[in-house]
Amino acid sequence: MAAQRTSFEKLQRDRAKKAKAAAKREKRLEKTAPEEETEALPPLESEPGKPLSASELLQRVEDIHRLFEDKKISFEEFEEQKADLMARIPVD
Repeated sequence: MAAQRTSFEKLQRDRAKKAKAAAKREKRLEKTAPEEETEALPPLESEPGKPLSASELLQRVEDIHRLFEDKKISFEEFEEQKADLMARIPVD
């Protein structure tokens, strides 16, 4: 025995329900989407010619991780800043 086909009205209700859910999702994402403002970190060197210590650099790495997790900086900015900080860590 063949299965009964769904009616046109049921298909329309399903489509309307999906469209409403998509509209709600978009509205919710707009509300929670971060603004395009990026939080800037202070300059890397405290005094000209005097590099930061390893602990200060690691603190800066933690700061950029926090900014990335809070979605205040993009992944590309995060990777660029992290690579720059890791290159500055002195190895004894």
